[in-house]
Amino acid sequence: MSCSFGEKYKITIFGQSHSEAIGVVIDGIPAGIKLDMEKILAFMARRAPGGKAYATRRNESDYPNIVSGVVDGVTCGAPLCAVIVNSDQHSSDYNKLKYLPRPSHADFAAYMKHNGFNDIRGGGNFSGRMTAPMCFAGAVAMQILQEKGITVGAHISSIAGIADSSFDPVNVSADELNEIKVKSFPVIDGEKGEEMLAEIEKARMSLDSVGGVIECAAVGLKPGIGEPVFDGMENVISSAVFGVPAVKGIEFGNGFACTKLRGSENNDPFVMDGDEVKTLTNNHGGILGGISSGMPIIFRVAMKPTASVSVEQRTVNLKEKKEENLVIGGRHDPCIVPRAVPCIEAATAIAIINLL
Repeated sequence: MSCSFGEKYKITIFGQSHSEAIGVVIDGIPAGIKLDMEKILAFMARRAPGGKAYATRRNESDYPNIVSGVVDGVTCGAPLCAVIVNSDQHSSDYNKLKYLPRPSHADFAAYMKHNGFNDIRGGGNFSGRMTAPMCFAGAVAMQILQEKGITVGAHISSIAGIADSSFDPVNVSADELNEIKVKSFPVIDGEKGEEMLAEIEKARMSLDSVGGVIECAAVGLKPGIGEPVFDGMENVISSAVFGVPAVKGIEFGNGFACTKLRGSENNDPFVMDGDEVKTLTNNHGGILGGISSGMPIIFRVAMKPTASVSVEQRTVNLKEKKEENLVIGGRHDPCIVPRAVPCIEAATAIAIINLL
């Protein structure tokens, strides 16, 4: 099923942007795990609009009502189901869009696939709203990973060409990843963050949007995790990450930059660190042959500019088969990147827990 992911820790996301509720079922979660709801809610709040200047004005609590799988706050071995009520839909904003597909949205493709019966309101099940239950599933996965000494974290690498500092690919620590999670704007360099916010505001005032790059890291993984060929760490992480709307690309370690180097420059020499084998550099991003090397997992994700912009654009009336101009109304993020940071973390945690 297209809305399901994983085998050992299988998640199935349900609902639509403007349906009565959205949610997730997690199958395979071990019994006996005490859920820290305070941490889960704090994690989900990072994704929620919450009155942030760079976010949509849609305002919902994103509170996950757990309806099964937990007794007295502890998982009981049954599938865990969490439901999040949609309480601030403006469905009338989308009435005129049924036959006028928005450029760079899934509207046209979904219309053709579902013979016009797709839910256009808020993008239906193609909406970024569906990352709320993904973040719940990811927050639960992170608690399980934390018990195994594994930490996942991310930051904004760039927005509109303004670049933040990068993680140290060899020495990035769990403490550094956790420090970024409590920041109101998830960057390493606060001054660069202010420049990014100013650029987002310029785009908003121009009725436009900007995109960017997210850098994600996972530390604490032992070497030997993952499978060759189709179930490698890159494969599984990429599959989960592309479940986040607006993702258009991913690169691990040195990524595309390695194409400019010779093998002798790109290779990571093996060295001894006490009793452990490590690499002097980490151009491979912690993954060799699809299997973890014990070095930090490092990758970057390209996020396109928010497709819903209020400048006039060209489209086609699918009913009348003629070209028209379209101005999109409603409430939309001038930049989705900041709110996508916890979504990338969640997808990564879900992927890793399936590989363990």
